[in-house]
Amino acid sequence: MASVERLLIERREAEAQRAFTEAASILPDHPLVLHERARRLALAGDAAGARVILERVVSALPSHLSAWLSLAAVLRTLGLRTEELAALERALELEPTHLVGLLQKAALLDLMGKPRAAASLYGRALQTLAPGARLPAALEAHVAHARRRVSENAACVAALLDERLRDIGASTSVAERARFDRCMDRMLGRRRIYVPEPTWMLFPFLANHEFYARDQFPWLEQLEAATDAIRAELLAVLSEDQEGIRPYIAYPEGVPLHQWRELNHSRRWGAYFLWDGGRGDEARLARCPRTAAALAATPQVDIPGRGPTAFFSILDARTHIPAHTGVTNTRLTVHLPLVIPPGCRFRVGGETREWSAGTAWVFDDTIEHEAWNDADVPRAILIFDVWHPQLTPLERDLVREATVALAQYNETEDGGHAD
Repeated sequence: MASVERLLIERREAEAQRAFTEAASILPDHPLVLHERARRLALAGDAAGARVILERVVSALPSHLSAWLSLAAVLRTLGLRTEELAALERALELEPTHLVGLLQKAALLDLMGKPRAAASLYGRALQTLAPGARLPAALEAHVAHARRRVSENAACVAALLDERLRDIGASTSVAERARFDRCMDRMLGRRRIYVPEPTWMLFPFLANHEFYARDQFPWLEQLEAATDAIRAELLAVLSEDQEGIRPYIAYPEGVPLHQWRELNHSRRWGAYFLWDGGRGDEARLARCPRTAAALAATPQVDIPGRGPTAFFSILDARTHIPAHTGVTNTRLTVHLPLVIPPGCRFRVGGETREWSAGTAWVFDDTIEHEAWNDADVPRAILIFDVWHPQLTPLERDLVREATVALAQYNETEDGGHAD
């Protein structure tokens, strides 16, 4: 019978028939033989005969999930909806997250005039799918239908909520409603809620936002006031020190590149570092004194060998920085836009913004983010890191010392320096 199943998948019908005939001659009443016999009857249009056989199978072998699903399908053909629902519920008792069972039951609830319950069950079915899962074409059609039904139901719920909530806080700002609105967006399937996913250190119990409110960073206005002077220094760098711009992504041979394959060792995303891994480049800082002074007035991360980090980021025309996350949420990242042609976007989690020259923002780079320059000319911004404002002085000291200690541990082996 295993051969029969394999041969049917491979569409080798004649060989499958011979294998089935042989199996039926050995044990004609075996549940697997009976199941296949019922399947063939159903295909031939004898749903009533298939039902009789499948009821024998599930009676003899009540844990036979496929038989329950087949029985439900036959009962659907016969229009016996109450009996079909009972069969599907037995199947889902055996495997509550079975995709086909959930889709079948949701479709039945639609037929029974219960669209809201159906949409809820379709949602449960979609949650069982692994990201990027490849499905057979026939099943993919059912999944696409499930997505449509979930979306339709979400639109109905959204209309209801918009009507009911219209007058509550009508005079408040968008920012005051932002958290509730994102809550609703997630419930209705409109936008995900992203969480920090650092590649290294996750510091717990810190407030995590995609973009932070400006009032948490009183130094932002002073930074923005220096925009013209900082831009002038950037333009001088671009004119006089092109050799100092290096590819921001520079992985060595043998390292899995994943999303960085196109940008690895590419000047399409270039960086001119003023501070790199806690080391300031004196010549470049001297070349850009107004930028250096603006940076000095911010709470830059100060960890030997790790911070501060500050650089001019130059993204070439028609270039996309793919989605990625940073190393730790103990720091936040600041963007000061300097040269911004139209068509430059930046997404952090579920929010996408366009840069505006001279308007800085602060975001958590451990939340998935990506950038686009859809213009025909480069985009340039100043990027640097600052401490998360909720870290206490003691916590900064502990993070600083732990980071240094771990770096030293990983860089040495048996008392010697790593290559």
